[in-house]
Amino acid sequence: MNSIYFDHAATTPMHAAAIEAYVEVASAGPSNPSSLHAAGRAARERISVARDALAEALGCSPTELVFTGSGTESDNSALFGAARAQRLKGRSGIVTAAVEHHAVLNACRQLEAEGFELTILPVDEHGVVRLEDAESAINENTAVVSVMAGNNETGTLQPIAKIGELARRHGAVMHVDAVQAFGYLSIDFRELPIDLLSVSAHKINGPQGVGLLYVRRGTPWLPMLYGGSQERSRRAGTENVAGIAAFAAAAKLACLNRHNRWEHAESIRAEVLRQLSEQLGPERFVVNGHQDDRLPHVLNVSFPGISSESMLMNLDLAGVAASGGSACNSGSLKPSHVLEAMNLPSDRIVSAVRFSFGLGNTIDEAEKMVKIIATISARYA
Repeated sequence: MNSIYFDHAATTPMHAAAIEAYVEVASAGPSNPSSLHAAGRAARERISVARDALAEALGCSPTELVFTGSGTESDNSALFGAARAQRLKGRSGIVTAAVEHHAVLNACRQLEAEGFELTILPVDEHGVVRLEDAESAINENTAVVSVMAGNNETGTLQPIAKIGELARRHGAVMHVDAVQAFGYLSIDFRELPIDLLSVSAHKINGPQGVGLLYVRRGTPWLPMLYGGSQERSRRAGTENVAGIAAFAAAAKLACLNRHNRWEHAESIRAEVLRQLSEQLGPERFVVNGHQDDRLPHVLNVSFPGISSESMLMNLDLAGVAASGGSACNSGSLKPSHVLEAMNLPSDRIVSAVRFSFGLGNTIDEAEKMVKIIATISARYA
């Protein structure tokens, strides 16, 4: 068991309140919300209560929320659903960014294989989409624009409000992957020009296996799964009642404590950087991503001269959990597509490590981890 867990961007530990909510529902007996008897009605009521709580947190109507089985399913449902609905209106363009999560990029490539015209926007050296590139790419043929709120590997924030305005001006559907940003950024659909948004429970101290898709009322969108009439016939399949209840409990805490969560993660991040400067020297590491426009809990650092694999292996042996990038690529030796899209030097790309912070982390852990890094670095000096 790792003694220091700095991989919260991959998954987070469940909050005690989320566990309590999960156990309460899971131990209450059979609960199929589609059943008409008392047990089914009770399950349906639990989902309604959870949906209401999440709608309040997001500033939308409960009827605009669709529960899914993961963030990936939410991304896929958004993209395939909107693209296929827009194709019925004669639109065939898909616009996304080179630094998107593979749940978006690979879905977009599949849509391209189905005949859609895919445009992948480049980013600058900080990982930010240039508005002039977005403006050039989005036109009257564009069906869907998908740009993430905050990057899962670097934490860099994208100008989603301005890109959403461009999409709306041309009648395109705007989708945002907010899996990493939810619980840190304020998201209010009464103000943001966003039509579809994806989040996931296990990134905010909720359970794995539960996601959420916001579908603005009136948005052209078709369901991806067909079967029963669950989720107002928008996502067939028996709902994960216990998981949904735990998701709502975690989301309520994350949104209520958004400022404290930000400050806590930021303090750990700042301490890691301070300790790296003191113990290694500023010339021995480089931070990747935007310096200011970023999420507080993600820190991507390159240690030139030490491969990512070597650093991560040594950290793991010392009891520190970190990552080389997206958790969906764990076990893969491929370079980060995010850092490659930023056109970073190869020595930075192959030596990059992602640290991500959250519930339970302490300043003391940051200091201990950097001491371990200093020991590892000395072996490669």
